[in-house]
Amino acid sequence: MENLFDNTEVAFAIKSNSELDRAYYLFEMIKREPLVKIGTAVTKFALKTHLPVEGIIRATVFDHFCGGVTEKDCMPVIDKMYTKNVHSVLDYSAEGKEIEEQFDLAMEKTLNTIKFGTEKPSIPFAVFKPTGFGKFKIYQKVTEGKKLDAHEEVEWKRIKERYDIVSKAAFDRNVPLLIDAEETWMQEAADDLIEDMMRKYNTKKVIVFGTLQLYRWDRLDYLKKLHERAKKEGFKVGMKLVRGAYMEKERERAKEKGYKDPICVDKKATDKMFDDVLRYMFKNIDDMAIFAGTHNEESSYLLMDLIAKSGLDKNDKRLWFGQLYGMSDHISYNLAKSGYNVAKYLPFGPVRDVMPYLIRRAEENTSVAGQTSRELRLLKEERERRKV
Repeated sequence: MENLFDNTEVAFAIKSNSELDRAYYLFEMIKREPLVKIGTAVTKFALKTHLPVEGIIRATVFDHFCGGVTEKDCMPVIDKMYTKNVHSVLDYSAEGKEIEEQFDLAMEKTLNTIKFGTEKPSIPFAVFKPTGFGKFKIYQKVTEGKKLDAHEEVEWKRIKERYDIVSKAAFDRNVPLLIDAEETWMQEAADDLIEDMMRKYNTKKVIVFGTLQLYRWDRLDYLKKLHERAKKEGFKVGMKLVRGAYMEKERERAKEKGYKDPICVDKKATDKMFDDVLRYMFKNIDDMAIFAGTHNEESSYLLMDLIAKSGLDKNDKRLWFGQLYGMSDHISYNLAKSGYNVAKYLPFGPVRDVMPYLIRRAEENTSVAGQTSRELRLLKEERERRKV
């Protein structure tokens, strides 16, 4: 088991030589932090001033990390991955919207994905981001216990309605629904809404999943309390486990506002938190379902080991591994070949609307120690194996 993820032939089987080259040179650029910072600033400026750069973005970073502009664009990618038993989570990744029509559009995209889930076994989940369904500032005010004005009350009511509409659709069609996590200062409001959906729709099995960002030191305690409520009230808990995506922003705000840093002290503590939560959920798997969203090999091996020792089937529907499209193919495809449930998050949307997501991916690959060098090493090995 220890060398499972070293098989580059399996990891990159669906990539052509030219796609392999593009990935290699893209990660070569991403590993250079000054280049990423300059590129990010130039891209933001170009999009803001409507310079014709979308073609360049599409041909490079967009096509590597995204499935396309529309759901239809994504279908060839979805079908290709599914030939290797790797599933897709269609993720409408337009961010930073502020008007009701855009929130309704995000809801309709999610409902479409739920419908796809009943038609295509390659799309087993739907997903949405809390701020895709409503304004950040509304979530923040509710989290902080501040009174909403009359207009905000109407908006908050619409947010709750959107959650219920998509959760009911997921329940009716038996398609699990993943709800992402965001910044700590708005997350409690989202967590409470998600818990309400679990209480309503997770009585027999997990349909609604929340997300735990495990670079937060308080998440295991939160999960245990949620579990206690779930046992008392008769519902099941679904969670996507991730390490997190807003660390620098969280630390800067905590320092600026003078409150305790919500982030674990270092990566070792984050890794421990992830693995402790994974063990807790697995121990209570009769009450829970796990979507282990990780690019970390050790955490992946841990879940594999827990499954092996428990006697559960590798493809037990309560247990999923997940990675982002364009990253960690050595984990995704080798797990799928070994018989585990694996899904890739496949973002889609208009190029300029997806740019905040793409910028995060570039910055994450630059800042997370060893991540880009690992991608490069594996791509290099496969190019050499193929004699590219």
